Amino acid sequence: MTTIFGRRARLLGTALGALTLLSACAVGPDYERPSAAVPPAYKEGGITPVAFAAPPVPRDDGWRPAAPGQAEAGPWWTAFNDPVLDGLMRRVEVDNQSLKAAEAAYRQAKALSDQARSSFFPILSVSGGADRAGTVGSGNRSVSGTGVSRSGTPVTTYDAGLGASWAPDLWGRIRRSVESNDANLQASAADLAAARLSAQAQLATAYVQFRVADERKALLERAIAAYRQSLEIARNRHAVGTATLADVFTAETQVRSTESQLVALGVQRAQFEHAMAVLVGQAPAAFTLASAPLTAAVPAIPPGVPSALLERRPDIAAAERQMAQANAQIGIAESAWYPDVVLSGSLTNSATILPKLLQAPAAIWAVGAQVAQTLFDGGTRTAEVELRRAAFDQSVAQYRQTVLTAFQEVEDQLAAQRILAQQAAVQDDAVRLAREAERLTLNQYRAGTLPYSSVLTAQTAALSDEESALSVRQSRLLAAVSLLQALGGTPPNF
Repeated sequence: MTTIFGRRARLLGTALGALTLLSACAVGPDYERPSAAVPPAYKEGGITPVAFAAPPVPRDDGWRPAAPGQAEAGPWWTAFNDPVLDGLMRRVEVDNQSLKAAEAAYRQAKALSDQARSSFFPILSVSGGADRAGTVGSGNRSVSGTGVSRSGTPVTTYDAGLGASWAPDLWGRIRRSVESNDANLQASAADLAAARLSAQAQLATAYVQFRVADERKALLERAIAAYRQSLEIARNRHAVGTATLADVFTAETQVRSTESQLVALGVQRAQFEHAMAVLVGQAPAAFTLASAPLTAAVPAIPPGVPSALLERRPDIAAAERQMAQANAQIGIAESAWYPDVVLSGSLTNSATILPKLLQAPAAIWAVGAQVAQTLFDGGTRTAEVELRRAAFDQSVAQYRQTVLTAFQEVEDQLAAQRILAQQAAVQDDAVRLAREAERLTLNQYRAGTLPYSSVLTAQTAALSDEESALSVRQSRLLAAVSLLQALGGTPPNF
């Protein structure tokens, strides 16, 4: 036998189902990504766009829709061909705390998106209870409406109810809210990708600086060994009376001064090691990296076409999604001009015998609707709409600024690569000449044809040129890291 609750519930469900057929256009502007100018090629790239296979651009302005997460940065650090760096990068992905925080922020954004989408559906509730009532005192008297029998015997009353409420999205407020939260979710995904790329670039930078410190340490040790040989020559010549004591003191001063530089270098090396420890999620005390030569070569990095940068850079994708979020907020603000409609229904019943609770003929049902409209708010809604429109305009400007900054960063690093390569070639020649001058000067000092001051000058110049060459090499490697980061990861055809 069909219960009264089943019949009433079907009736209520039919009514609510009919109301879902109501539809209306969502208020507020539909999102269209603002355009901006994109150069056909990089000024500093030295490569024309036709050298790269690029997909056709569907818009006249040269822009393609950003797709966060679609063009995740690959293992771009493998361009340096360093197994130790590869292993450290894997630890960043697992243990970096900043990445964990960004991932948690992404999960929060996803929960907000799911929460907004749940507003499309009605809220269903069920209730139930039991009450026992009786009279106090003697006498058999009738107490009507209290659930107490005429004999005064306490009576237990059971009740149950089913309720439903639904706010149909007549004006698109919920739809705009879902759009806003979905855009925020995508922006959060792009922020996570940007945090990952940033952590990887920071580690690569610290690693290069750490290895350069090792190279500088080896360079100073070689210089100290050479200076000690010069000191020994000065002592021997002084012993036979062909050199002054000043030559010995000058040579010894040179040795001690260079040893001081070697000791001071330990501060920088320790700081770079500590930075790497934090990036891989470890306390500095628990992290040690052995000394090793700087084997990483400067990779040749094709930048690709500028339009591809918009698809690869996570910060650009995040800025674009923030525009979409701000646009949806305009529609939410405009929906406040329209009335709120809430539909509700309920079905309740009571009985003194629990098995008959769902069969009692005295069930009460109710279906209703509530409409609320603000008639006067002193301009609050108008101000809110203007606020959201201004916020959208702000996000557009920030988006375009993000793109311009991205182009600047790529151009800066392309210029650095080109100029530093030229400087490296010149500096290598300077090192070669300085070493030859040092060799010839030392031989002439041995022969007694030059004073020790000439040796000191030649050796100081040779060490300075070698340090400059190492600094240029470091700058080229760091520029390569920065360029790969500016390109959003591995560029096309890399």
